Amino acid sequence: MPLIRPELRAVLSRWSEVLTGLGVALFGLWALQARDSFFQLLAVLVILAGLGIAFIGWRRLRFQRVGTGPGIVQVVEGQISYFGPDEGGFIALNDLVELHLIDAAQTWLMVAQDDTRLEIPVAASGSDALFDAFATLPDLRMQALLDALNDPAPPHARAIWLHPSRRNRHLQLR
Repeated sequence: MPLIRPELRAVLSRWSEVLTGLGVALFGLWALQARDSFFQLLAVLVILAGLGIAFIGWRRLRFQRVGTGPGIVQVVEGQISYFGPDEGGFIALNDLVELHLIDAAQTWLMVAQDDTRLEIPVAASGSDALFDAFATLPDLRMQALLDALNDPAPPHARAIWLHPSRRNRHLQLR
């Protein structure tokens, strides 16, 4: 008989990074009571580190989807792999030139330099790893990505990121 109910375990698991950051910040607040100014400075640094961990955890939490979609996503050594029930594929992060959110924010569409397309459901198993993968893309604004993902009335399709070479090409065409 498990000590913690499965529902509570799922909630704690989902919020674990935020709770860890807040715990570190609370420890820093407790350590701030030290009489020595050096330890007080260390305590302030611990508080800032804890708040940073909590902030990043909050962003990851906004990226996660509650339900489960079809397929499995893996990100290994700069390569995004999707194994779906009907289709799948691979795309290297270095080859990625476009990132779109389509189907009313239900599917990621990634386009490579050779126009290879990879569609991944937002709620696919393992899609949480895409957060760190997308964070490595140059000039990607994560806040814009999170806002698009959590838009209450999303459009059918939205361009999230274009490689700088593609941006220049699109600007020259207009």
